[in-house]
Amino acid sequence: MAGITARLFVRAGDTVRRVAGPWTPNLAALPSGVRGYVDVEQGLEAVHHQARSYTPRMDLAAGRPGLSGLLDAAEDASPVEAVDAVTRRIGLALGATEVSFLVADLSGRGLVRLTHVPLAEPRAAHGPDERRDEQELATELPFDGGPAEKALRTQVVQVLPPASPRPGDPGLPGLWTVLAPVTERGEALGLLELSLPVQPGQDVLDEIARTAHLLGFVIIAGRRHTDLYEWGQRSTPFSLSAEVQRRLLPAAFTCEAGSFTLSAWLEPAESVGGDTFDYSLARDVLHLSMTDAMGHGVASSLTATLCVGSLRNARRHGASLVDQAGQANAALLEHGESLPVECFATGLLGRLDLCTGELALLNAGHVAPYLLRRGRVEVVDLPADLPFGLFSGATYRVTPLVLEPGDRLVLVTDGMVERNAKDLDLPELIVRTSAQHPREATRHLADMVLEATGHALADDATLLLLDWHGDHGNGRDTTSGSSA
Repeated sequence: MAGITARLFVRAGDTVRRVAGPWTPNLAALPSGVRGYVDVEQGLEAVHHQARSYTPRMDLAAGRPGLSGLLDAAEDASPVEAVDAVTRRIGLALGATEVSFLVADLSGRGLVRLTHVPLAEPRAAHGPDERRDEQELATELPFDGGPAEKALRTQVVQVLPPASPRPGDPGLPGLWTVLAPVTERGEALGLLELSLPVQPGQDVLDEIARTAHLLGFVIIAGRRHTDLYEWGQRSTPFSLSAEVQRRLLPAAFTCEAGSFTLSAWLEPAESVGGDTFDYSLARDVLHLSMTDAMGHGVASSLTATLCVGSLRNARRHGASLVDQAGQANAALLEHGESLPVECFATGLLGRLDLCTGELALLNAGHVAPYLLRRGRVEVVDLPADLPFGLFSGATYRVTPLVLEPGDRLVLVTDGMVERNAKDLDLPELIVRTSAQHPREATRHLADMVLEATGHALADDATLLLLDWHGDHGNGRDTTSGSSA
C-alpha cells in the first residue's frame, strides 16, 4: 500500500477536483478531515478508506462539523461558483469523497445534475438526457420511483449502501450514498448527494440534513445573480409567452407557516393560456390571487402582465380587495386597447386573516374554488362578478368564508375542469390526495390532468392548495426546512 501514489479528490456534480496530493497513503495519518483517497492509476474505481468509526472533524467554535466557514465560502465565490464552493467545504468537513447538488427540474418530474466542465477538458453533451452550455453540463434525471424521488417527495434523508444505484449512475463500490433534501419553507429545491467511506451514524445524518438546509439559502441568494440554475432546471425550452408568464409567478411555489401550508402549480398548454397565481404573506394576513387572461400566446401573456402588475401594485399600496379589483379592471381597460386581441381576464382574489381564519374572497368571473372539509368536497358558494377589463362601471363584491383547522381550499383555473379536461373528476381526486402535502398533491393533480388530456392540454391548468392549521403565532415544528 505504501508504494501507491494517490491524490485526494472531492467531486461537485460530476467534476472531480483535486484537493490534496500526490502523496503516499498512510491509513494511520490521513490529512485532517480526510477519510479516504483514490488511486491515480485506478481512478474512482479504487476508493480506499480507514476501517474505523466515522466521526466528522469538529469545529469547536461552531460546535458543528467544520461548517462555520460555509457562508464565507459562498460569499467569497462568485454567484455561479457559490454552490461548488459550499459543497466542496461540506465534503471536506464531513469526510466525503464526492459531493453533488441535484436541482429540481421545473417540470416537477425529475432532477438535474449541474456540472462545471472546464474548457481545457472539452466534452460535448451526449445522449438525450444531457445539455451543454459553454462550460456547464446538465444531466437530466427523470423520477423513476427510486431513492432520489423518495427523498425529495417525502423530505426524508435516504441512505444507500455501497454499490447501490444512484441518481444517474450505478454507484461506486465501497461507498455509502446519502441523499438529503435541500428545502426552504417546504419549497423542494433539490438534493444534496454525498458519498461516504463508511456507514454514517445518526449524528452525521442530522448534520448533513442541517447542511442541506443551509445550502438552500445559498442557492436562493445565488440565483438572483445568475441564470445557471434556471437554465439547468429547464428540460424543455420556453417560448417567449412562457418566459413572460413565468416572470409573473412568485419565486417560491410552496410556503409553510405555523397556521397554514400553501402550494401552487401551473401546467402550461402548448400555446400558453395566460394563467397566473400569486401570494404574499404579511404579519397577520395572507394575500392570494389567481387569474386567467383571455386568449393564448404573447398577447395573453401581456394581458396577464397588466392584470398581475396592477393587482400587486394595489396590494402593496394597502388597497382592499374591492379596490384591487377596480384598479385591475381600470388598467386593462386603459392599456388593453394597444393589444391585438380583446383584453380581459378572470380572477379570484383572497385575503386570509391569520388570527381568525376568516377568508375574504372576490370572484371576477372565475371558476369557484373547492373546499375539502372533514372528508367531503364542496364548491364554495361564491357569486361571480364581471371579469377584469370588460366594462368601466363594473363593481365587485367580497364574500366571507371562515376556515376551520383541517380545511383544504383548492383554487383552480378553467383548464382544470373544462375543454379536454372536463371528464376529470376533480372533487374525487381532491379527496384522494387529501393526506398528501399540498406540494405533492398539486403535482399529483397536475399529473392526473395531463393523463386525462393525453398530455395535450387545450388550456393552461393551474391550481393552488391552501391547508389551514389555525393557531397563528405558535410557529411550526420543522426538520431542515420542511414541516415535520
